[in-house]
Amino acid sequence: MVQVKLPFSPDEANGLCSDPATCSLLPRLSKGLREACLANSFLHKYLHWLPLGEIGIPDYYPKLSRSLRDLEERNLIYPTKDGTLFIHIYPDMKGERDIYVTIEPCLTVSLENIVPEVESRLLEFADQIGQAETDEEKEKALLTALDAIVTTDGRNGSRIQVSPEEYQALKYRILRDKVGLGLLQPLLLDPYIEDISCAGVGPIFIEHKIFRSLQCAITFSTEEEVDEFVIWLGEWIKRPVTVRNPIVDAVLPDGSRINIVYGSDISKRGSNFTIRKFSDTPLSVMELIEFGTLDYTMAAYLSFVLEEGLNVFVVGATASGKTTLLNAITTFILPDKKIVTIEDTPELQVPHKNWVREVTRGTSRDEKGSAVGMFDLLKAALRQRPDRIIVGEIRGEEGAIAFQAMQTGHGVMSTFHAASVERLIQRLTGEPINIPKAYVDNLDVVVIQAAVRAPGRGMVRRVTSINEIVGYDPVNKSFSFIEVFRWNPANDTFEFPGYMNSFILEEKIAPKRGIPPFKRKAIYTELKRRAKIFERLHKEKKVKGFNEVFQVLAEAHRQKLL
Repeated sequence: MVQVKLPFSPDEANGLCSDPATCSLLPRLSKGLREACLANSFLHKYLHWLPLGEIGIPDYYPKLSRSLRDLEERNLIYPTKDGTLFIHIYPDMKGERDIYVTIEPCLTVSLENIVPEVESRLLEFADQIGQAETDEEKEKALLTALDAIVTTDGRNGSRIQVSPEEYQALKYRILRDKVGLGLLQPLLLDPYIEDISCAGVGPIFIEHKIFRSLQCAITFSTEEEVDEFVIWLGEWIKRPVTVRNPIVDAVLPDGSRINIVYGSDISKRGSNFTIRKFSDTPLSVMELIEFGTLDYTMAAYLSFVLEEGLNVFVVGATASGKTTLLNAITTFILPDKKIVTIEDTPELQVPHKNWVREVTRGTSRDEKGSAVGMFDLLKAALRQRPDRIIVGEIRGEEGAIAFQAMQTGHGVMSTFHAASVERLIQRLTGEPINIPKAYVDNLDVVVIQAAVRAPGRGMVRRVTSINEIVGYDPVNKSFSFIEVFRWNPANDTFEFPGYMNSFILEEKIAPKRGIPPFKRKAIYTELKRRAKIFERLHKEKKVKGFNEVFQVLAEAHRQKLL
């Protein structure tokens, strides 16, 4: 089965002291790491295992910041979300990929002779454990059963004798494997992980928000191990994979999206899986501005566009940050609007109370006629009188319905896979979407998002352009659009070529805001004013979080300040 292979050979005799008061290592640690070791003996023992003479004592960070991305050599430890586990970013001395090591209570304690017997005895409590309906109830039942099976005082001969350290490690491992996702559970608890992927035999790879691509110490040795794990994974999520049904898409309880591919007949490197994690709370526009994804003027422009109910597509390649940006700008939709979201897997997060969340339903070969697709949900949404329809991603026939919704006055937002406005239009008007070319100008704004290399900052996500669709010329069979904002890769700044030349601002937004035609250029003054308000809210008032931004903007609209 899947196992942890440390990037070093543990030296259990490396001066480990059972009494922290006499430990020669503790005084050498930073205050934070020393306190963490005193509270967690397994972390203390792990540090004694490390080849400190080779890599040095790791730094300790209670929280990570994006500035750590610039570290030349990474050797650091930080806690996971619940603070009971730790992660070590272990430096790769060859300079290929740093190693992601999960430090768990069961890592430094040998349980190989205890776990099989404990699991065997757990069968006696199968009825009680099986009656649990929630994870909390299952945890309670497992811990009750464990206390009946093992003991740390040696007074009951019918129970398995373990040390206090073994008991804590055993309790953690039983809950991790029976309630959680086994060795992957610490990765799900790490708020800094974006993607977890297994490409077959070998290590699992991680996409980290701070340290980008890392190699995990969790690894598979054979194809059979990978097969066994993905079969178990499918059963755990109640979506079994089989030779007949080898591809599964599902959502984990924490909202993460998982894709499983089973068998070497359709994947030449064998079974594989990918887990795409999502934050409990989306990033806000202010946080994206901090990261450099866009600037205050661009945010002000998008706020005008969404307040007036115009249609917006966020376009880019896979993992370019499209959904992150789409979630962030939903705070600009007026708070009294009704929103319907339509998705394959739940990724969209909207702060509005009047939010109808629709998700497609797949089907197996044995459930003919039970599938509900994006097309079906989008047709149903038109009968629900929404002010705004948000589609997770348009890629098929549902695109035609989305453009029909635009024509009937419904504001539509969506993400789309394309690298440019030209490619977007080609895909919209070609198979399988087949939007009539004359309909395309119902789409008002196209935001292009990309993962790019910025000077001195490595790979970052940027809004590379914001474009306005002006119209279609049937004589020349061509589309016209205006690039109102663009990213300058030379100095990682944003330019505003649409200043005093914006079709959307002058022809659509200015009239909706009561500005007469002969004063339509005044909309640029309004735009600057809105950008200054956003900057002041962010820098002076420290308004930053997703829900906080929405509440402040909602109150500002209520008081007619915006």
